Amino acid sequence: MPQINEGLGLLSEQFMLMAGLAYTIAFCAYAWDLVTFSKAAKAGLVSENTGSAANAGQLVSAGVSSATIGQDLGAGPLDRGVRPSSKTHEGSDGVTAGDSMRYGKEKRVAARVAVALTIVAVVVQGMAVLFRGMAAGRVPWGNMYEFCTTGSFAVALVFLVVLTRRDLRFLGTFVIGLVLVMITAASVSFWTPVGHLVPALQSYWLVIHVSIAVMSSALFTLTFAMSVLQLFQTRREAAIAAGKPDKALVMRLVPNALSLENMSYRINGIAFVGWTLTVMFGSIWAEKAWGRFWGWDTKEVWSFVIWVVYAGYLHARATRGWTGTRAAWLSIVGYLCIIFNFTIVNVYFSGLHSYAGVGG
Repeated sequence: MPQINEGLGLLSEQFMLMAGLAYTIAFCAYAWDLVTFSKAAKAGLVSENTGSAANAGQLVSAGVSSATIGQDLGAGPLDRGVRPSSKTHEGSDGVTAGDSMRYGKEKRVAARVAVALTIVAVVVQGMAVLFRGMAAGRVPWGNMYEFCTTGSFAVALVFLVVLTRRDLRFLGTFVIGLVLVMITAASVSFWTPVGHLVPALQSYWLVIHVSIAVMSSALFTLTFAMSVLQLFQTRREAAIAAGKPDKALVMRLVPNALSLENMSYRINGIAFVGWTLTVMFGSIWAEKAWGRFWGWDTKEVWSFVIWVVYAGYLHARATRGWTGTRAAWLSIVGYLCIIFNFTIVNVYFSGLHSYAGVGG
């Protein structure tokens, strides 16, 4: 067995602390971006999104095709607040879409600062995860502390990668907030000193099984945030359609509910494939370690429950017409099952998977 390097372990914790500080500042910057956008909307400096249901009729009358309206908002580069259109139109506040574009591109300084800070935090946290692995002489996801720190790193990294394709900075407050919760939980509740793996984990399947589970969970985290925003946006759009005043101006920064649902559905589809592989490879690993593919261990059962919930979500939305809020709630329930599986099951249920480093 490789020797434990306690010096690198301490360095890893220091880098994790610095990453947490950078994430905290980034979280504040994302929140400030939302605040400044809301103030600008109240001052009439920004109009409704081109992806908003409330403005769809105006765009059609202005000559913008329904295909353009149906495209997901924010598919452009990072410095765009909204996707530009070849047409301009007058919003309800008298501000043209061109004015809205200029606000999004030039004045969302806080959002650009937040993204830059997120990049710094991800690099620093990546170093922390790397040092943890070097200190232990293995991959750094052998207990709940390591899974949580590596998982939060994956969430932030996936968020940045997606940002290169779609402007999802409006999710920054939610995603980075969840990352901070994960890092705090790892440091306060799940901290475990650097050590060797229990015999059941000393396998190359650890790299395959857990790495896929981490990436799938990271994608599910994004869709969870999208589904929560979808519920708020649906309620807002219904209120506007009923002639009520728009009390959540900050939601103008967010795509319409349908766009959020479509993005969430596509990402959930990718994550579901990953989770399917997680369950399959876990079964193969179980046969190697314990001589059986499936034993109805609590952890195995809840991993299967997660698979069933997301399978039901994808099937219901694709074939049974479960769209809108019902689809959003199913996605949220699936993620809550992931949280339950990682926290409650690991800490309070005994079984063959009771090697989380706490409570078992």
